[in-house]
Amino acid sequence: MSLKKAVSKWTCEDVATWLQGNGFQSYKKLFCVTHKIDGLALLCITEDDLKNPPLNLTVLGDVKRLTIGINRLRSQTGGSFEGTLGLLGVQPVVACDAVEVSIKNRGSKQRKTSPNCNGHQHALNKRTSLDGIAWPAEPRFKSEIHKTVISYVYVSLVFFLTAFVMVEVHDRVPDVEKYPPLPDIVLDNLPYMPWAFKASELCGVVLSIILLVVIILHKHKFIVLRRLFAITGTVFLLRCLTMFVTALSVPDHRLECSSKMYGDLHTKIWRAIEICTGFGMTLTGVRTCGDYMFSGHTIVITTLNHFITEYSPRNFHLLHTLSWILNIFGVFFILAAHEHYSIDVIVAFYITSRLFLYYHTLANTRALKQTDERTKVWFPMFSYFESNIEGVVPNEFVWPISIPWFLEDFLPRELVT
Repeated sequence: MSLKKAVSKWTCEDVATWLQGNGFQSYKKLFCVTHKIDGLALLCITEDDLKNPPLNLTVLGDVKRLTIGINRLRSQTGGSFEGTLGLLGVQPVVACDAVEVSIKNRGSKQRKTSPNCNGHQHALNKRTSLDGIAWPAEPRFKSEIHKTVISYVYVSLVFFLTAFVMVEVHDRVPDVEKYPPLPDIVLDNLPYMPWAFKASELCGVVLSIILLVVIILHKHKFIVLRRLFAITGTVFLLRCLTMFVTALSVPDHRLECSSKMYGDLHTKIWRAIEICTGFGMTLTGVRTCGDYMFSGHTIVITTLNHFITEYSPRNFHLLHTLSWILNIFGVFFILAAHEHYSIDVIVAFYITSRLFLYYHTLANTRALKQTDERTKVWFPMFSYFESNIEGVVPNEFVWPISIPWFLEDFLPRELVT
């Protein structure tokens, strides 16, 4: 988008382009069709014009951002046009009284205060395009809580379906006396450790706590949660299919695992509810058999690790290293407990990590997301969840409660807002 001519000579179409570039596409019809606002009229608009009829904008944030944008355009027209505004009786509005610009690569802050400062502060990151007009440095990211709720409902239904399938496959576990464990080069050479499976679950619990803290502090927590639910639900939905179609024999004859009939549908549903409420963990007393291809524990641990490393500050290298160590040891403990075949773990790690990367590649690449029709056909849920997300979600963090000023110097800069 390039608007190289003077702002005062903009047509209504140019104003519509400017509104689109600043994220105000919903107002294009109001400004350019209903009220026929061209460049000269745009420069004459004040904050009162935006808040009062006939424009009558009701979103305060949009009013303030539009006022800031219009005043930037005024500042770029030069002194001669300011004189024209004076002749027209238009009182220029001071857009930003105190502007605080963070320079990340220097780790310092520069404060610029205008002479007409009224005490308000606006944190602005600006990018100047070829035409000299300041556009937003990065797109806005809407929380869209309703989409997060839908994704939560989706993953909840998938978890229940997974638990119900686990009940069904328990009925079809092959008899270990008749069908001995399959040859596995890792399990055959790795000593059996009965305590290791609980150790793998402890790794998952630690990763869950870390990710919970990251999400609570993340500015775009609802987007992160939506992606977490969507990816996890999709991988577990595929797991339902794989463990249902093929019944593998028990990986180790020392495991207490045999087929069990749960009777009628009502009993199976209650058993599925027990598995869901216990998160399918032996730490909560849940014991299942037959759900081998592929490993649900590996899915959870790998997903938690990837979300921690993706949505935590980039310079938290110690945290990222700890997350990967827990992921690796969690997988190792699953194998050491002989609860899964090696192929179960390998496939689970590969599918989970690839889906995470594919999802984020599509979400971060606007061209692929908008032009590739196959994405809408094969991933309709992705297209819906990510329809209003433009670009890479920044790792910005906010404290749930206000921070006393005397503690700011002792906290990481990424977490001080």
